[in-house]
Amino acid sequence: MSDKIVIGIPNKGRLQEKTFDLFLKSGLEIVRNNGDREYYGTIEGVNNIEVVFLSPREISIELSTGTIDIGVTGLDLIYENIYQADKHIKCLAKLDYGFADVVVAVPISWIDVDNINDLDDVAFKFRLASKRRLRIATKYPNISREFFAKKGFADYLLVESLGATEGAPAYGSAEAIIDITSTGSTLLANELKILTDGTILKSESCLFASLNARWTVDKKKYLEELFDKISMEINIDKINQKDFLENLL
Repeated sequence: MSDKIVIGIPNKGRLQEKTFDLFLKSGLEIVRNNGDREYYGTIEGVNNIEVVFLSPREISIELSTGTIDIGVTGLDLIYENIYQADKHIKCLAKLDYGFADVVVAVPISWIDVDNINDLDDVAFKFRLASKRRLRIATKYPNISREFFAKKGFADYLLVESLGATEGAPAYGSAEAIIDITSTGSTLLANELKILTDGTILKSESCLFASLNARWTVDKKKYLEELFDKISMEINIDKINQKDFLENLL
């Protein structure tokens, strides 16, 4: 029996809707066999692909381990959850939806704080006055630390955000935040502003492949067939595709 390609699809929300629509336009109908609670699905008329429904975060993690072969998730989750992601994951195509930026935001009332250097100055003064470091709430600790290290900013304490990150300064659990935003309207509603050099990552939904998956000759062939079907709807670089397929085995 031939191996099947296992593809991770977002389990709910707008990302799932967009992904279903993308595949349907390519003539591939994703079927969730037993309703929204079902973890497994199929593609109508395609026997060599198995669908698993996971959260976008779970998709990034399962790609890194090779448990799934390909999957749709955001760049932000790939770089947050996978150390040295480019060694484990290959972006096959950007899907032209799910756009959002991971940003550093501070209270609008901080009128003299416009960039990371200003934030560094405030953090120094804050520590002198309060005897503790400036707290920054986020769900992105890994890419946050990497970003600040490149900027030479170290006088801060990351606070794990378990809920609505943008509300942290208002209810006193942090002084600033790092969060993901698509329009910035939620930040403004919470009286926050994005630093001029505070965009950490421009994220979007992509089709990724795992470099740690077990790629057999059959699975490689099935992936080529999938590329052919969806290439009219998404921009798969033909040279990049050929190079990737040749280096799978």
